[in-house]
Amino acid sequence: MQKPITPLVAVDAVIKYPENSIVLIRRKNPPFKGELALPGGFVNVGETVEAACIREAYEETNINVNLINLIGVFSEPKRDPRGHNLSIAFLCEPLTKTETPIAKDDAQSLEIVLVSEIESLKLAFDHKDIIIASGILQN
Repeated sequence: MQKPITPLVAVDAVIKYPENSIVLIRRKNPPFKGELALPGGFVNVGETVEAACIREAYEETNINVNLINLIGVFSEPKRDPRGHNLSIAFLCEPLTKTETPIAKDDAQSLEIVLVSEIESLKLAFDHKDIIIASGILQN
């Protein structure tokens, strides 16, 4: 049987940070190069989405995270200009208070952003929708 053509699967991490903030990165690569985005990336074959989120968060921010809960699945076919990619997003928190955020891997830089500033920012992909769905803007 021929393999079906299906969307790629990605994960995104909304990392809660002290003082009512979240961690965002500036993308090093296209699409949206230089724009603010949530840490995240593609799930590897044989990897769970939970493990992928923990890995991607660490690879891009140097923060070991604990998954608090599933925010949702974001599957609008045009959400990514590279093609039909869906994202499974998680609300996360640093494992310890001693985690040191550092931009790594696909992150050009890293920013700790107050939740109150999110609505006024331009974010890559549908990442503002993911943050809104996380519920942190109401806190």
